[in-house]
Amino acid sequence: MSALPRHAAAQAYPAHPVRILVGGPAGGTLDILARLMGQWLSARLGQPFVIENRPGGAGNNVATDAVVRAPPDGYALLVVALANAVNTSLFEKLHYNFLRDIAPVASLVRVPLVMEVGPMVQARSLPEFIAYAKANPGKIAMASAGNGTSPHMAGELFKLMTGVDLVHVPYRGSPPALTDLLGGQVQVMFDLMPTSIELVRAGKLRALAVTTSTRVEALPDVPTVAEFVPGFEASTWLGLAAPKNTPAAVIEKLNREINSGLADTRIKARIADAGAAPFIGSPTEFGTFMAAETEKWAKVVKAAGITAE
Repeated sequence: MSALPRHAAAQAYPAHPVRILVGGPAGGTLDILARLMGQWLSARLGQPFVIENRPGGAGNNVATDAVVRAPPDGYALLVVALANAVNTSLFEKLHYNFLRDIAPVASLVRVPLVMEVGPMVQARSLPEFIAYAKANPGKIAMASAGNGTSPHMAGELFKLMTGVDLVHVPYRGSPPALTDLLGGQVQVMFDLMPTSIELVRAGKLRALAVTTSTRVEALPDVPTVAEFVPGFEASTWLGLAAPKNTPAAVIEKLNREINSGLADTRIKARIADAGAAPFIGSPTEFGTFMAAETEKWAKVVKAAGITAE
């Protein structure tokens, strides 16, 4: 009998539209992939899954805070990202405890970053850029999607491992950072591949390297950073989470439908075309993964002396 309410909750859900909160602007990687999965869930579950952009703050903090405070009924979901793991150690005081106050629903994708320069930068390879940066310490601006975001963290790891002095310039998401990269106001960026790949393919930005340990199928001719900086690896990830105490039956239903979407041929093709890869797992596996990522990037925050801006 104890299983009946749980079963009924799963059967009834969703009974009205569901909000998916994205901690970045429209057109960013979080937004692109959230809309792709939102469309799938809408078709599968018969209710609109509405994307709600909540940029601002640092990283994913504004959107995360809103979901943490939402009723635990499955009608407010959060696109979680590497920034959530980083912010745990970056900020001394948050209104929430990320690992304690959210319930993992499903992992979505693993996303490489691409190290790219604007058209006014003369360096045409990663070794040339490193030499250029060492000859001009403190004079090269490195854009990011915000303090503590994966583009920022990848850049800080690069600085630590190469000894170059780049000036970090945070933006509110990738789109405005890319605008200034194209215009020459900043010179280099480690950006999530889905946001930048078309600009690279069109020749508007020059890709020097990708940040994963192996080359990426979407840009097969672009080397990895590790080919020149041994041991370098940085990639981001995205998933969905809900407020803590969301019914397990609702989480299980969402996880099952999301994993079905990630296995769908058409969605897999769209994810691959954007330079990402499906990341399928259970809620428990995703929770374990997020805890490990939180520990990993805390070490980079400490070593680089990164503070909240």
